[in-house]
Amino acid sequence: MYFLYSIFLSLAFLALLPYFLYQAFCNKKYLSNFGERLGTLPEVLPSDGRPTIWIHAVSVGETLAAHPLVNALRERFPQHRLIFSTTTATGQAVARSRISEADGFCYYPFDWRFSVRRALNTIKPCAVVLMESEMWPNFLRECQLRQIPVVVANGRVSDRSFRRSQKFAFWFRRMTANVTRFLMQSEADAARIQALGAAPESIIVSGNIKYDIGIAKDAAAREATSRLLEADFALSRAPLIIAGSSCDGEEELILAAFAEVRKELNDVRLLLAPRHPERFDIVAKLLDSSRFKSVRRSAYVQQVETAGLGGSLSLPVTKNPAYSADIVLLDSIGELASLYRFASVVFVGGSLVPKGGHNILEPALDAKPIIVGPHMENFREVAAEFHRHEAVVQLQGANDSELIASLRDAILELLTDEERAQTLGHHARAAVEANRGATTKTVAVLADLI
Repeated sequence: MYFLYSIFLSLAFLALLPYFLYQAFCNKKYLSNFGERLGTLPEVLPSDGRPTIWIHAVSVGETLAAHPLVNALRERFPQHRLIFSTTTATGQAVARSRISEADGFCYYPFDWRFSVRRALNTIKPCAVVLMESEMWPNFLRECQLRQIPVVVANGRVSDRSFRRSQKFAFWFRRMTANVTRFLMQSEADAARIQALGAAPESIIVSGNIKYDIGIAKDAAAREATSRLLEADFALSRAPLIIAGSSCDGEEELILAAFAEVRKELNDVRLLLAPRHPERFDIVAKLLDSSRFKSVRRSAYVQQVETAGLGGSLSLPVTKNPAYSADIVLLDSIGELASLYRFASVVFVGGSLVPKGGHNILEPALDAKPIIVGPHMENFREVAAEFHRHEAVVQLQGANDSELIASLRDAILELLTDEERAQTLGHHARAAVEANRGATTKTVAVLADLI
């Protein structure tokens, strides 16, 4: 069975090889981490005799969610090594810049037996933590053969994943047998993973670790970053709309709503943060074609370097290109969460178009009024909890025109009704505080296994 799977994986890789080669040579992607993906890890990662916990997160969202867990593991297991891996380059960049508590970083190996074995032989983990639902058959089987406990932390099963996995229920059942514990975000996620074959005794509802954001050392890092960016961008000039994690097809709607808002409030500004780095240039061109004055964060950094001031210093406010801009394009990785504190209103993207929505907990931590679109399927339980606390405005609309009008009206209401905006923000913060504790439960389970 595993042999057939490995053959299928190899054929799929060969079929996609032209795409990978194009991305590697034209966009400089994949080449830098290809060796690590084959299991050849950096020289600093081989076991030094200390017990090692390997934490894996796919990309940026999972990496940020893992931060409070890494903090807690460092405090609970001070004599253990913590090795952190990601699948994507953006996740790796955020991990290296934000998760100082880890002892080493690497890329997750391709799921061939030889690459998995190389990685496991190098790291020699006493336990593996997989954030959310990142499970690969050969990796799990090798861990089971070596009697390495594997914990799925902050587990979730989206609508799409559930439907897809049901088509391969027999195979998925065999894979789940190699997971020691499933720590699921909600009762619904627990029911789904059990329906897919996980043993009931291996499933625990631990809650959502993302509610534990912003605690301890993470809060200090957020504060330091935001102070720097406040000086760089003069973002404290209110009112400011932050549109975070926007996706393809949303920026046009956001700009249309922003234009309508500016007719009523001509001093309002917009900070736009696309979800995916590969879209930064596309969104920049869209902004260039608009009637608004816009600036990219990267352009400002280049101006500082050209002036010979060094990246840690700020230009005088009169020379700061962001100070007079209508729109700031945040074309950087890992800084959005630290900027929410400057927002008057926050719109969280991936929700105007059917992408399933994105994380609304980070702006809630700063007690900001939050607007989302109709599509929050990937965060259904979080959205429901926020609705229960009357802590979010969810738009409705059958077409683009209705969505634009709905977004415009929601922004104007929150910008002109200070009491309403503050109440919504305070309720959002309360929703976060009421649901903390998943990190503590996860560490307790790991402690029992280790």
